[in-house]
Amino acid sequence: MSAAINNAAFDRAVGPVINMLSDDQAAEIVDYHADDNLQTRIEELANKANEGELTSEEQAEYDGYAQANRFLAVFQATARRLLSPTNGA
Repeated sequence: MSAAINNAAFDRAVGPVINMLSDDQAAEIVDYHADDNLQTRIEELANKANEGELTSEEQAEYDGYAQANRFLAVFQATARRLLSPTNGA
């Protein structure tokens, strides 16, 4: 399932929450990265996916990580815009 995130809709829904953040909190969101154990697990699943060896449970797990990654990418971009000097803050 490939569900694209509509950035305008996402911004409208999440914008008020982002605006509650301090600059330090927004910067933490921008700098967030998965820990080593999570990254290793995602890489394991990616390798199995490339080989066509995922079980249905693993596929659901991998899909969940992909969905979370898309969310985080847009969330981080929104936080970056909040911190941008051109934001007018």
